[in-house]
Amino acid sequence: MPRRVALYPGTFDPLTNGHLDIMKRAVKLVDHLVIGVAINEGKGPLFSLEERVAMTEAEAARIPGDTTIEVKPFSSLLMHFAEEVGAQIIVRGLRAVSDFEYEFQMVGMNQRLNPDIETVFLMADPRHQAVASRLVKEIARLGGDTRAFVPPAVQDKLMEKFA
Repeated sequence: MPRRVALYPGTFDPLTNGHLDIMKRAVKLVDHLVIGVAINEGKGPLFSLEERVAMTEAEAARIPGDTTIEVKPFSSLLMHFAEEVGAQIIVRGLRAVSDFEYEFQMVGMNQRLNPDIETVFLMADPRHQAVASRLVKEIARLGGDTRAFVPPAVQDKLMEKFA
């Protein structure tokens, strides 16, 4: 039986408990999960690419199971990167109905670029539905407590950035 490879792309700026929830659930579906950390300088990331990759690698290493996990940065078109890593599946997390319209458009475009790669949506756990990296950064910037939203090591990095 061929190996099932999935790609979970994102900027992970910062990595949240919601991201980890999607990763933990994705590994139940595939043999190999590639976590693609997008460079995406247009979003003006708080953390450097190297920091985001390192944080993601550290947290992904704690995910139990037999699925292998690889963290890779990318700056190319998502479908080109999916082809490069041999992914047959793209994993996307949905927090709310508002996410669906954007994701629906992306699926349509991606299907036109490569109809052999399927997109799978995983609904966010209700505890994480309101968690967005953008909001976590704003809370941290204003001196709020982000411990409920990010892993402890990421919390420490946020505190360093806004100390």
